[in-house]
Amino acid sequence: QVQVVESGGGLVQIGGSLELSCAASGSPSRIVAGGWYRQAPDKERELVASISSDDRIDYAQSVTGRFAISRDTAKDTPFLQMNNVKPEDTAVYYCYVDVQTGDMRFRYWGQGTQVTVSS
Repeated sequence: QVQVVESGGGLVQIGGSLELSCAASGSPSRIVAGGWYRQAPDKERELVASISSDDRIDYAQSVTGRFAISRDTAKDTPFLQMNNVKPEDTAVYYCYVDVQTGDMRFRYWGQGTQVTVSS
């Protein structure tokens, strides 16, 4: 069983920066992709950014140009650099990793980390 844990959330002022990290334990056999979702109060969970092991990247339009996703090249877990944050970025951010085992792929989620943008 793979456990995913996020870190780096907290309180940040409008226009500030924050970096989120993700760790995966339990000896995942091969992480082939990872990324971040977020969920604000009374809203559905939405994809923020994703990255594959061959560095294909996708961003939500709302964060393009402000957020940057990267990965730990040794562990293939994703980081999320958040710049020029806005109040609408306030949400719980969830990390996920996709693990390939044989011909099957499994997605594992973290418990989430709160990001609050204040004025």
